[in-house]
Amino acid sequence: MTGAKLAAQLLLDLPDDGPDGPSGPSIARALRVSGVLEEAVDLAHHPREPLALMNALAQLGQSSLSAGRIFEGHVNAVKLLNLHGGPIRPAKGGELYGIWGADGPDPVHIHNGVLQGQKLFASGADVLDQIIVTARSDRGLNLILFPRKVLHGRLFPHEWQVSGMTSTASGRCDLNGVALSDGVILGEPDSYLTEPHFHGGVWRYAAVQMGAMRRLTMITADQLRRRDQVKAPLQAMRLHGMITACETARLWLAQAATTVERSGATPSDAQAAILARLRTAQEAVALLGLMDQALGAASFATGHPADRIRRDLGLYLRQANPDGMALASTASIAADTNLSTRWIG
Repeated sequence: MTGAKLAAQLLLDLPDDGPDGPSGPSIARALRVSGVLEEAVDLAHHPREPLALMNALAQLGQSSLSAGRIFEGHVNAVKLLNLHGGPIRPAKGGELYGIWGADGPDPVHIHNGVLQGQKLFASGADVLDQIIVTARSDRGLNLILFPRKVLHGRLFPHEWQVSGMTSTASGRCDLNGVALSDGVILGEPDSYLTEPHFHGGVWRYAAVQMGAMRRLTMITADQLRRRDQVKAPLQAMRLHGMITACETARLWLAQAATTVERSGATPSDAQAAILARLRTAQEAVALLGLMDQALGAASFATGHPADRIRRDLGLYLRQANPDGMALASTASIAADTNLSTRWIG
C-alpha cells in the first residue's frame, strides 16, 4: 500500500475535532504517520511515473481537500528544494513543508538584510515544520526557507475565517523584522518564476480538486441508489454528466503530468498544465451544478457528506486568479506559432 493510499484511509477516519471537520493538526498527523511526506521526495521532481504523483494528489483530495491542499504545498516546496539546491534531509525525515507566496497590502520585501511585510493565505500555518516564503529585493523575487521556530509568535492561523477549506488554517504570517540570515536563500532571484516549473505546477492542485470531484460523484451515485433513482432518466443523465466531467479532468491532468514532469520539459510545456487546470475548474463547476440538481436541498443540510466538500471545492477553485491565467494563456498560444500548432492546429 502506498503512503498516499494509507493517508487517504486515515483521513477518512479522522474525528471532526476542528471547527469544520478534522483539524489541521489531525490532518498533519495522518500525513506524517502514513509515510506520504517521505514518498513526496521521489514524486515531487521528475518522478519516474508522473501519473503516480497525479494519483497521490487525487487520492488525498478525494478524502480531504484541506489535506490535499497541504500535501500539494509540501510537494511544491520539495520540488523547489530539488530545483534550487535547498536542504532536502528534513523532508526525507518526514517533516512537513509549504510555500507561502501570497502578499497582502504590505508585500514582503528585503531591506538591509531584514524582511518587511506580511504573507496572506499561509496554508498550514498551524502545522508546517519548514516554510518557503517569497520576498522581493532589488534583484528580483527571492525564495527563502525558514524553520518554524524562526516564525514563532508571527503566525495567525485563527484569522482564516472563511466558509471553505477551514482546516488549512491559511491565515497570516507577519515577517516584519525577520533576519534574512535566519533562513536559507534558495536559488537566484527570479529563478522561482522559471517555466515550466512555475505556472507549469498548477496541474497539481487541479489533481487534488479532481479527487474531490470523484468523491462527490461517488456520494451522488450512492444517494441515488438509496433513493432507487439511478434509472430515472433525468437522474441518470445527471450522474452521467458527473462521470464524464471526472474523466475529462483526469485525461487533461494526465497529459499535463506526463508533459510537464518529464526531465526534458520546455517552458512552453507549461501551457499543458494551465489548460488542464482551467479545464478541470470548468468541469468541476458543471459537476457541482449537476450534483445540486440530483441531490436537491437535502445535500445542503449541515452534516450531509456533500456539504463541506461543496464549500471546500467552491473556494479552492478560485486559486489563484483563474481569469487572469486564462487570458494570459490564450494570448500566449495565439501569439506563438508552435503553441498555436500544438493547441489549435
